[in-house]
Amino acid sequence: MQHEDILRTYEDLHKLAEPSGKEQNTSAYLRGRLEAAGFALRTFPDHHGFYAELSGETNAVIALRADMDALLQEVDGEVRPNHACGHDAHSTMVLHTALRAVESGHSYHHTLRFIFQPAEEIAAGALQMLKGGALDDVRFLGGIHLRPAKEVPNKKAAPVILHGSIVTLKAVVRGVPAHAARPEFANNPIEAGTRLLEALKQVHIERPYSFKVTEFHAGEASNAIPEKARLTFDARAAETGTLDDIMKQAETLMRQVALDTKTDIEWEWVEFSPAAVKHEQAVALAEKAIGVAVSDDAVVPPCVSPGAEDFHFYTHHQKGLPATMIGLGCGLEPGLHHPKMTFDTSALFTGVDILEALLLEADHVTWEGK
Repeated sequence: MQHEDILRTYEDLHKLAEPSGKEQNTSAYLRGRLEAAGFALRTFPDHHGFYAELSGETNAVIALRADMDALLQEVDGEVRPNHACGHDAHSTMVLHTALRAVESGHSYHHTLRFIFQPAEEIAAGALQMLKGGALDDVRFLGGIHLRPAKEVPNKKAAPVILHGSIVTLKAVVRGVPAHAARPEFANNPIEAGTRLLEALKQVHIERPYSFKVTEFHAGEASNAIPEKARLTFDARAAETGTLDDIMKQAETLMRQVALDTKTDIEWEWVEFSPAAVKHEQAVALAEKAIGVAVSDDAVVPPCVSPGAEDFHFYTHHQKGLPATMIGLGCGLEPGLHHPKMTFDTSALFTGVDILEALLLEADHVTWEGK
């Protein structure tokens, strides 16, 4: 019956599919299940995130985190919320791990906290939960994420996902508009933008990174030189510190282009997400949990992902926090964020088993902390 309930929960959440910041019904569904099981809930007036607690022998907390939001993307020609990143699966697994903690009757030394955060897709939810005290008294934090088949094989799991860091550069080049028949009265921002595009190719770091233009837009009429051009760049790196070096080099180059072209260049860095920090003790616990819940043969090496995850804001803002996000192999095809993403839903059962084992292993540790 428990497997049937897990699948039913997943199907319910999959149908709800609410975008970042609008997870009202998803949150209400999860809160209802947890309240009925006797959990104490902490909600917030300015967003739909919440966390649920089960008191232990001490106030020191071990926690699991799930994300709730769906992507807003085009599916079959219609733009709509769509669970193509597996957040419905993550919420399902963390919810049923919480319910199992009650049903098992196990006496935990630590207080258990189950964090359900909004807005992961726009890298805002973890920061909202941090502001609300979601990490207060937390000694260990775990998470789980579905992985594509090409990264982690089905029925296997990686004890940590090593996401990279990401930031977006938004730049606006402002020149002087004029009629195309009188270009001598203009200072063409398109030409300056092209200079900027070429200049930023000079950014070079002796560490793994990517810095690519993703948008270049200027002008609306064929016979007019516009006032401004807009460029967007996607910057990624394996380490958060590498992004700092990219940003410094890029800003120096943008100032020089503005000077050379006699234009104004305004810029901002947005949508930052920090890189994963591998915590050896937390990873070792996850390895053990996978071995206990599945088998030692099910443990695969760390999953290195070029993507980003706002889970890592928790360790970015609470330095040294033992934390890890498990990568769950589930036969996921063709890939995350693909509008037709599918996976083997029986992996949900494995995920709950692993998370339950992770809590039990973490509960046996005497964690340092305030």
